[in-house]
Amino acid sequence: MARSSIISRPLSRRQVLKGGAALGLGSAAAMGLTPAWANPWGRTNVYAQGVEEGPEVSLAIRRESLPIDGQEAQPITINGTSPGPLIRLKEGQDAVLRVTNLLDEPTSIHWHGLILPPEMDGVPGVSFAGIAPGETFTYRFPVRQNGTYWYHSHSGMQEQLGHAGPLIIDAAEREPIRYDREHVLLLTDWTFEDPMSVFRNLKTMEGYYNFQERTIADFFADVRNNGFAQTAEMRGMWAQMRMSSRDIADVTGSTYTYLLNGHSPQENWNALFKAGERIRLRVINGSAMSFFDVRIPGLKMTVVAADGQPVQPVPVDEFRIGVAETYDVLVSPEDDRAYTIFAEAMDRSGYARATLAPREGMQAEIPERRQIADRGMEAMGAHGMGGMDHSNMAGMDHSGMSNMQGMDHSNMSGMDHSGMSNMQGMDHSNMSGMDHSGMSNMEGMDHSSMAGMDHSGMSNMQGMDHSTMGGMAAEQAKIGANGLLLAGEAQPGSRYNQAGIGIDPDERRVLVYQDLKAFTPWPDRREPGRELELHLTGNMERYMWSFDGKKFSEVTGPIHFEKDERLRLILINDTMMEHPIHLHGMWMELENGQGELIPRKHTLNVKPGERVSALITADAEGSWAFHCHLLYHMDAGMFRVVQVS
Repeated sequence: MARSSIISRPLSRRQVLKGGAALGLGSAAAMGLTPAWANPWGRTNVYAQGVEEGPEVSLAIRRESLPIDGQEAQPITINGTSPGPLIRLKEGQDAVLRVTNLLDEPTSIHWHGLILPPEMDGVPGVSFAGIAPGETFTYRFPVRQNGTYWYHSHSGMQEQLGHAGPLIIDAAEREPIRYDREHVLLLTDWTFEDPMSVFRNLKTMEGYYNFQERTIADFFADVRNNGFAQTAEMRGMWAQMRMSSRDIADVTGSTYTYLLNGHSPQENWNALFKAGERIRLRVINGSAMSFFDVRIPGLKMTVVAADGQPVQPVPVDEFRIGVAETYDVLVSPEDDRAYTIFAEAMDRSGYARATLAPREGMQAEIPERRQIADRGMEAMGAHGMGGMDHSNMAGMDHSGMSNMQGMDHSNMSGMDHSGMSNMQGMDHSNMSGMDHSGMSNMEGMDHSSMAGMDHSGMSNMQGMDHSTMGGMAAEQAKIGANGLLLAGEAQPGSRYNQAGIGIDPDERRVLVYQDLKAFTPWPDRREPGRELELHLTGNMERYMWSFDGKKFSEVTGPIHFEKDERLRLILINDTMMEHPIHLHGMWMELENGQGELIPRKHTLNVKPGERVSALITADAEGSWAFHCHLLYHMDAGMFRVVQVS
């Protein structure tokens, strides 16, 4: 086991040389000025917080004083650094990781995205008891995969306190991509507040950390653009729901400092390169609550892996990375100049950054900051109108359709109106397959010419599901003999072709889930035998988060998967927030319309009002955690246990 120097501050030239000596490297290797020091696969041991080489690794976890963004802080450290060191394993090894708890409270490490025995997964109360103060726990498991992953505590709020680090697994055989150098980029969010205080603040007042609320100037701007009536109506609807259209992130830059490899934007961490090299950037979102939009102005990026799994190359200018996701990209700077690696928070309240440069100490211009966006009807519909799904209804205009009297539904086959009641006088001719149970306040409706309509101003339409309107489900879906959607088909109601709020697809080429195509097909080609549908639910005002309306403390048992069954998991987001959903122990194959090449992921981001689906081969016997990876959402109840037996 080789260990580099452990440094929590920006590296000076002398410190980098010292770190290289600790690794048995010469000065050229330590500085990374040529690719000669790299092995033929292009990997490097240079990482800002130190490196621990497998297959045997020892880790000591403690709380100690370290500077963060120029201030003294008390993070949780792993071998003296926060975030922790890079752990490097190799596919085919048997890993032995000894973790010693020097805290005054229990701790744990979850190896995020790794396929391993349940007792090694590191979730206290699910698969093991946790690591008590003063104890050493030894994780032992065969390494059966390769790629970019990370590790973090699954105990209390420790992840928010810096208890996380990158985990890289080198392939047993040479990978199909070629590169001369690599850099690991770990994104985290740090607060100088106590995490429990943050949690209390969120439960005390909705929008506590949102300092970007709409102003009177915004109101008059909206009146100029949209007219007084529409503006007043939209404001009234948000007020009635006691929400804000700018509730983009629960915790924002008002308390967070966004870090890249433990360094703040002002500290300007440098990733070195030599002009003409091809560089692999392994980007990990190890934050507690923050989504980032990542770009390198002046450089095209090529996405080659998602969540550790190789994908067919996708050239992009920018990508959004949800909490717990990882993306590997290749860049090829041809000029002897500096480039800014810019990771802007989704709510635009701050950013992390580093500099890709041929020499230490260089920096490039920070790109112009974007303004916070407003939630639209897709979020409002899902959260404030009882689960409305307006996907596949682009351009519809329902303005002024309160109580919707006198309407005719002719030629609307496949529409699902479940949950609506009291629709007297309706003409339902040619509405095959519709379920009108529970419809309310929609007397005498006529939908015969609804093409090109907009939903603004729709009141008293709770529970409406438009995801299959006008027979669109029949056009999109291919149904198998068992009555289920065939594997690999895009789920109606999904928005895989959209990056999400605040992204202008006309501004630059942005990665979307629809772009992801596996490098090779998954071995299990069976059609799913059943479907399991879960709703992502919550209450922003009370800060309660759940599955199917029940917090973890309210459920009576686990979700059951049959051993070795093939099933489809359908996730429907009934909230106005994004949720990165993580399943431990098994892969989720995202049904994004790529047929047999649908990508494998360990974390799926579900946008507000969106319906997504994934195929799962339940080949991992035991108990597994299943949860939203937003730390405070998980702690507030969006957590379940999956039992495979």
